[in-house]
Amino acid sequence: MLQRRTLLAAASGSVFAPAIVSAQGAWPNKTVKFICPFAPGGGTDTVSRLICDQLSKILGQTFVVENKGGAGGNIGTTELARAAPDGYTLGLISVASHTLNPMLYSKLPYNPDKDIVGVSRLAVLANLLGVTPSLPANNVAELIALCKKEPGKYSFASSGPGTSLHLSGELFKSMAGVDIIHVPYKGAGPVYNDLMAGTVNMMFANMPSMLPHVRAGKLKGLGVTSAQRSKAAPEIPAIAETVPGYVATSWYGVGAPAGTPEPVLARLESAIAEALANPDIQKRWANDLGLDMPPPGRKGFDDVVAQDRKLWAPAVKASGVKLD
Repeated sequence: MLQRRTLLAAASGSVFAPAIVSAQGAWPNKTVKFICPFAPGGGTDTVSRLICDQLSKILGQTFVVENKGGAGGNIGTTELARAAPDGYTLGLISVASHTLNPMLYSKLPYNPDKDIVGVSRLAVLANLLGVTPSLPANNVAELIALCKKEPGKYSFASSGPGTSLHLSGELFKSMAGVDIIHVPYKGAGPVYNDLMAGTVNMMFANMPSMLPHVRAGKLKGLGVTSAQRSKAAPEIPAIAETVPGYVATSWYGVGAPAGTPEPVLARLESAIAEALANPDIQKRWANDLGLDMPPPGRKGFDDVVAQDRKLWAPAVKASGVKLD
């Protein structure tokens, strides 16, 4: 009898094990929601839509981008952190969600280190300082001189208080010794018409959203916030060439709610790596959007975030900003 039960158990295992593996491997079998925690029109939105288009093709299911902007990205990121960990809600994570907001907010509605799994970075990028075409400054030195001549006259826009766009400007103010007025918007996308018209004078924006306007002659690109010039736009100087030591770089990635099953994470990680290896995506990243492509995957993700927090600490301190 014991032998018969053992054989039956073994037989049952051989029947059901493939079924379990099959069930785990079935993801995704319906539409996946991808939360972009910022308004349409900015760099985060552009990258979210491009990567979702690739994932839809690779995985055979629709990935739909939902923009949930507000509170420096906290609204959308909180929704991601609280979503069911089943692989059907993913989202864009960034320097805002994992680096800046934990330093700026005394209380966050999510814990970036415990509530969200960093599946892969997608891009490393500098911000680009763009100014309205009518501003009488054609390089960073001329801009500094202009702002020092008339303190408080000129303004810089951002996608909201405490964002990398805002803090890039605050660090510039501190290190260049200029008095420029911060004008926060609800996302970078809505800024551009005002910036082109001269309603606001300048913005430190993510490269993917700013660079096309500069190349089209609608804005003047004066400097990038990386330590060296960007490979994607080597004709634009680094701000550090004029303001030594100035560095403020960003990154984008894909996150999933903590507790998402390992088979789902592994398949998503593999699909992202395949997407980033696509020559068309590599061309878009480098030539069109001004993005550098980091090694994909979960390996080393936590170390990158830890180093990033050290990099941005001086900018947060210089800004004096505390958000609640």
